[in-house]
This record gives sequence, C-alpha cells and structure tokens, in this order.
Amino acid sequence: MEKKLDAGFSQAFGGAPQRYYSAPGRTEIGGNHTDHQRGRVLAAAVSLDTQAAVRENGTDVIRLLSEGWPLCQICLQDPSPQAAEEGTTAALIRGVAARSAQLGRPVRGFDAYVASTVLPGSGLSSSAAFEVLIGTIINDLFFDGRLSPVQIASVAQYAENVYFGKPCGLMDQMACAVGGLVTIDFSDQERPLVRKVDFDFSTCGHALCIIDTGASHADLTGEYAAIPLEMGRICRYFGAEVLSQVDPDRFYAAIPALREACGDRAVLRAIHFYQEDQRVVRQVEALERGDFQAFLALVEESGRSSWELLQNVTVCGAVERQEVALTLALCRRYLAGRGACRVHGGGFAGTVQAFVPEDLLESFRAGIEAVLGEGSCHVLSISPWGGRRC
Repeated sequence: MEKKLDAGFSQAFGGAPQRYYSAPGRTEIGGNHTDHQRGRVLAAAVSLDTQAAVRENGTDVIRLLSEGWPLCQICLQDPSPQAAEEGTTAALIRGVAARSAQLGRPVRGFDAYVASTVLPGSGLSSSAAFEVLIGTIINDLFFDGRLSPVQIASVAQYAENVYFGKPCGLMDQMACAVGGLVTIDFSDQERPLVRKVDFDFSTCGHALCIIDTGASHADLTGEYAAIPLEMGRICRYFGAEVLSQVDPDRFYAAIPALREACGDRAVLRAIHFYQEDQRVVRQVEALERGDFQAFLALVEESGRSSWELLQNVTVCGAVERQEVALTLALCRRYLAGRGACRVHGGGFAGTVQAFVPEDLLESFRAGIEAVLGEGSCHVLSISPWGGRRC
C-alpha cells in the first residue's frame, strides 16, 4: 500500500510524503441502534482500513485527494459549517479540523493522498474510518498525539452530525479510533466507558463474514433518522433526553398510554433498545467466560430483535426489493441451524453479518454468491489497531 500511496501523492502534489496514517473500518457485534440512546455496544475494528500519505504544506489550506475522486480543498480561515458542503467529504474534513482547533491548538494546512480498502456502503463505516483518519492526522501533526482515541472519536462524530448533516451515534467512530474488540457504555455522553474485551475470535472455529446485499443507502436518511426520532417521542413522554435515562419498569407500565401518544412502532423500537442494551452485557459475559455458543445464540437474538422490533431490515412499503431480508433468509439456509446472522449497522440496506463455522464456509459462500454475485461475501478478521501513525 505504501508504494501506491507514494505514487498517488507524488502525482497529486509533487515530491514525497512525510508521514503515513491509517484508520480501520469497524463491525458492530452487538448493540444495534443503542448508541444514540446512550446505551451499550460491542464492536470491533476490522482488517480493512483507510490510509493516507501526508505532508504539511505551510498554508491554511487542507488539500486531500482520495483515490478515484476529485481533489478536495478546505480553507481553514472559515471554520463554520458550509451549507453547500453538507453531505460531502469537504464537510467532514472542515468539521474535524474546526472541532479539533476548538480543543486548543491551531490546525494548519497539509496535503494528503488517501486510499481505502473499507468497502463504501458496506456497513463497515467507511465514513467513520475517514473521519478518524483525519482526526488522527491532525492529532499527530498539531497536538503531538495528546488527543485520546475517545476525543478523536467525539470530534469525528461532531463533524458528521453538525457539518455533514447525518444524525449518527458515536459507536462507529469509537470503534475505528480505539481498535480491537471493545464494549462501550455511552451513559455518560462526555466520558463514554470503553473497555477492551479479552477474546480471540481466531480460535472460535468460525469465520466472520460481511455480506453485501446489493441494496444502496441512497435516499434512506429519513428511514435512519426515524429510529432516534421515534425513540425520542418515548423519551419526551417521560421528560427524558434518551431511553437509557428511563427506567424500563416505568416504560413497560406506561405502554398503554405510550401507544396512544407515540404509536406502536415507537414502542416496539424502545422495547428493542431495552432488550438489546442488556444483550450486549450478556454477550460480553459469554465471550469473557469462553462460551462461544451462548454468544452465537445472543447474536441470533439480536438479529431477530432488529428485524421484528426495531424494524430496520426492510424499508417501509418496499415490496419488490427486500435485499436485506432475502440475504438473511439465504444465510439461515446455508448455516443450517449453526452459526448466527444478523442485520449489520444501520440496516435497511448495506450488509448482513454472519458467523460461519469454518467447515461450512466454502458452501456458505458459494450459496450466497450464487444469488448475490461473486465477491459479495467478505471474510474479515479483527484488527488490534485503531487510528494510528504507521
């Protein structure tokens, strides 16, 4: 990769880079749509990453060229969000730089050539990997590495929320920044509790597969936004900000009134949150005591809860195209009662996650790819690295 980065940098900016950086993609193991309600998640960095060759340029302009995309230039003299940049790479760069500067150090210009193996639209958080990469570069160049991974993740989330315009939680950025297998408790928004989980997935006899369903995330912002919006209706009924602040017993006792005030789907999505939040605790406990079969059963529970309660498998009203649901059905056929599978990440499109027994991997992949196309089933491993200078 370094030779590719060198060649791309030289062609774009002339000369050679000074430093190299990388940030991994991530996979969500447990905690589907719990982070934005300040719940718990289980996530891991994966063996696909976004890398950059970088050189300071002595100006107040960040120039960044991503492989296959036009040159992006950001003038640091105006740190405010730009309406014309919303939803673009420029918004993420400007947002990370502006938020970083608010932490007490001036951010100056640099040139960067970026290449990535994180599959876009895959649910592996290519955008979070990119944001964490930019934060890692700025941290090393201008903060002498003083920002913690948690701070870099928070900066990245701020950029995506405020500058890019996507109401994401913090799980994606945190997993990319920290690396390895981690469980995160977001109950304290300013100081999330991040803990490494001691489990070696390479010894469990199962392959971690991420399957591209072929469905696009385009035009789905409203579907994603509806999940925290509807959970928010439940919160407002109790005068709370997020569901983790509402006692589950109070919630269940109030369901008759909540159905009238908020609607049944909002109630079902809140039930998913409470069950999924506790399921993460049980998943971590299962892994730490080495009970992988119990862990797999909980993965299956998570997948069914996402499908039936959270309802983020099929877009409301979709009939002809139900790619995620079809992929889950195929996974269950070729797993034949073993392993586990679940919708991955935000849902509605993108990918499905499966834990596949190694003796079934060849037939599983062949069955999936016969329907979804060659290369749709990706076998990954957990990476110990978060955002870093290489």
